[in-house]
Amino acid sequence: MNFAQVMNELESLGTERTKKLYLGNGAREPLFGVATGAMKPMKKLIKRNQPLAEELYATGNYDAMYFAGVIADPDAMTAEDFDRWMETAYFYMLSDYVVAVTLSEASIAQEVADTWIESGEELKRSAGWSTYCCLLGNRKDEEFDVEKISRLLDVVKMTIHSAPPRAQSSMNNFVYTVAISFVPLHEKALEVSREIGQIELERPGKKPAVLDATATIEKWMTRGKLGFKRRYVRC
Repeated sequence: MNFAQVMNELESLGTERTKKLYLGNGAREPLFGVATGAMKPMKKLIKRNQPLAEELYATGNYDAMYFAGVIADPDAMTAEDFDRWMETAYFYMLSDYVVAVTLSEASIAQEVADTWIESGEELKRSAGWSTYCCLLGNRKDEEFDVEKISRLLDVVKMTIHSAPPRAQSSMNNFVYTVAISFVPLHEKALEVSREIGQIELERPGKKPAVLDATATIEKWMTRGKLGFKRRYVRC
């Protein structure tokens, strides 16, 4: 499939209901409102195609940008490429669900995520923490430096309450991901979650959401999910 065929197919798959949902979460025109599951047949047909992914991402159309992440070749992208994608990721569903998820399959994932976490920019920070969530929830524990992940837990403990909302959400996710998916630091992550306590997340135009990493950890533990790893990161 070429660029025009993909765009036509995405347009045909869009629904007003899904479009309204995305707009309510911060998306903006142009977009078609395509459910992620509806993209799977095209993904199977195209597989990985970085040039096509770049064309789609450059449109500014949310659905095209999302699908770009689905068919991108992460190891064909440089740190500069991921930074360029981040520059046009204007809300969290792009920064965290497209750019961070794509980055998590690249060999440079931790290197780039570290720079984003330290950037001071809300969506970059959010994407950096989300990248680590994807990594820890998918890769073997032996692939990580325990001391480094421990230091990141300390960073969360010291800064989460002063962080901007989207970063708070991803940092909270990081804590419970470590507790569930990274067994060497399960106890420390659980302790950090208790020290952090509940966080009231401000959301424009909506009621605040309450984040509770401890409750999430306990819920997963009762299901016997300690050590859980996802088979796939991208849809």
